[in-house]
Amino acid sequence: MMGLTKKDFTLLIIVAILCVFAPFILNPFPEGSAMAQFNAGYPDLMQRLVIFGIFAIGFNILFGLTGYLSFGHAAFLGVGSYAAIWMMKLLTMNVIPAIIISVLVAGLFSLLVGWISLRRSGIYFSILTLAFAQMSYSLAYSVLTPITGGETGLQPKVNDPRILDGVLAAGETPRANLFGLQMNQSYEMAVGNWVFTFNAGYYLAAIVMLIAFYISIRIFRSPFGMMLRAVKSNQQRLNYTGLNAKPYTLAAFVISGMYAGLAGGLLVAMDTQVGAERMFWTASGEVVLMTILGGAGTLIGPVLGAGFIKYMENIVSKINKSILEQWFAFMPDGIEDLLITLVYPFIGKGWHLTLGILFMLVVIFLPGGLVEGGQRIGRLFKRKKPADDKPDGKTTPAE
Repeated sequence: MMGLTKKDFTLLIIVAILCVFAPFILNPFPEGSAMAQFNAGYPDLMQRLVIFGIFAIGFNILFGLTGYLSFGHAAFLGVGSYAAIWMMKLLTMNVIPAIIISVLVAGLFSLLVGWISLRRSGIYFSILTLAFAQMSYSLAYSVLTPITGGETGLQPKVNDPRILDGVLAAGETPRANLFGLQMNQSYEMAVGNWVFTFNAGYYLAAIVMLIAFYISIRIFRSPFGMMLRAVKSNQQRLNYTGLNAKPYTLAAFVISGMYAGLAGGLLVAMDTQVGAERMFWTASGEVVLMTILGGAGTLIGPVLGAGFIKYMENIVSKINKSILEQWFAFMPDGIEDLLITLVYPFIGKGWHLTLGILFMLVVIFLPGGLVEGGQRIGRLFKRKKPADDKPDGKTTPAE
């Protein structure tokens, strides 16, 4: 169905169900409870979960299939964001043109960067992409200030042209919308002590993520995807067959850059403010962590990795000492102080330490990332059929 195998179609449906019911799944604890700190079902975080999922899916097409490790993908995220914000300032606050132009501009920029960087491979390719990203960041931060806004960034203003939009009413501010439906518009549903928020911007981003995920599945299962795997397996042997791998790797690089630009455009659609920090090298490193943590080369892995890191960044980082004191208040004073002393370095501002430890554990014990962990757990609970269940009483060797 839809050009997918039964297994892939089932995976797509599962992801779609998770996206639709995310406001419920991410809010498991009632408001006001001690565990409400771990709820993640608010619009800003849900939007970031799916948007950075798109970013990681695109990066996985390059790194997971070809093995080319780029440290400069934040440049395409930033370029896509700047293209989108200028479309909103000059043309319309409708998010559709902004998203389209972000993909196109990021694709053109990635074509230039890829054409130069892919002349080298291995660590030299990685360093070249990092250099391009840092040059882009420096240009956006200083030299191109009239275009990028420099340190202060860019955002829509009342006096912007917006030639396709009508004149704003007195006191009204420009807001991103989808044919009149504002992206910050939300509906709250209270069920007992639970409050579930349904946000228009989140569902738009989730639909785009599902489309991006579907396209990635088709790429993975296509002859093009098979060629990219051949590049990763042994590019030199592929060259000996008479096939030129460069057009395939360049195409993968451009597609990956367009995914990053799409994520950048969606970030602007959700929050109409852009700064040069999106192009900094740490943003490129973050998407590498997302992909490896979730499972490089897998379909769902990068999405899981993006969700895991963004959850820690927005939830674990907000746990402070006062919250720990509330959690351990029932214990004797000495034990309470000891637990707080032991736990505090790993939460709040120290959440990077926790992430680093988890990343090392995954790399050492789960090279396939969270996906491999799930597969191992599944195998533990998988029921094995006894041999005498077979009509002929014969057994077959395990594959």
